[in-house]
Amino acid sequence: MHKLGRGHRDKVQQFMMITGANEKAALQALKTSDWHLEGAFDVFYSQPQIKTYTDTRQLEELYNRYKGKYHFPLSGTAICSIAYQYQDMILVDGITLFCNDIQVDPQDIVMLVVSWHMKAATMCEFSKQEFIGGLQALGIDSLEKFQERIQFMRAELKDEQKFREIYSFAFGWAKEKGQKSLALDTAIGMWQLLFAEKQWPLVDHWCQFLQARHNKAISRDTWCQLLEFARTVDPQLSNYDSEGAWPYLIDEFVEYLTENGIIKNGQLNDWNLAL
Repeated sequence: MHKLGRGHRDKVQQFMMITGANEKAALQALKTSDWHLEGAFDVFYSQPQIKTYTDTRQLEELYNRYKGKYHFPLSGTAICSIAYQYQDMILVDGITLFCNDIQVDPQDIVMLVVSWHMKAATMCEFSKQEFIGGLQALGIDSLEKFQERIQFMRAELKDEQKFREIYSFAFGWAKEKGQKSLALDTAIGMWQLLFAEKQWPLVDHWCQFLQARHNKAISRDTWCQLLEFARTVDPQLSNYDSEGAWPYLIDEFVEYLTENGIIKNGQLNDWNLAL
């Protein structure tokens, strides 16, 4: 590695620290990605032969540390029934303890990325299969390794395709069990979290519009189409096609922006950017 320039040496060291890979694997991934760190992470984690080995016993110990921790304001038969149902699940209290251990705020968007990797079916719940399977896929079998992977998982949000997958996953993950639509308050919270990463200037106006004009649950179609709208239509709406196949709610949002002077003469008013 002494033959490398300082910049490349720093990237090798950073890659090894985050992934736990040896120097040979780090060099291979970085050279393949033309020395782009995010691309190197993709290369590394897409090749099973260079994934970090995980210790099944240590994974079981981690799972057992967090499972079955819950607090229900119930008593008697009711709590016994619920306790039995959830005894093998990692629930809110277990996830809070897990977040404390890895020094991450439970509301940090990286926990959504973690849930995506674990293929979690429901927010604030991990089954044993989801938890252990997700950690194995990430090559993690200790809290130390998890902390080292956090930067990699944050970087995944910058990847366009992975962001789309995480965004799509978030709808099913965040909605209530048995419901087809996503509660409006939950949807707004998720949009504010996700679009903080994409830096969509209209997100606050969208949320205000929904609270003022819609006040209903959000369908999967609206959820998915909004990302396409934010991705393809510029904030000044100069390329917005009123004859396009947007959901009616997005068409109404465009009218709302115009009626309220938020978009005027093809410009997004500067004061709105500071909202």
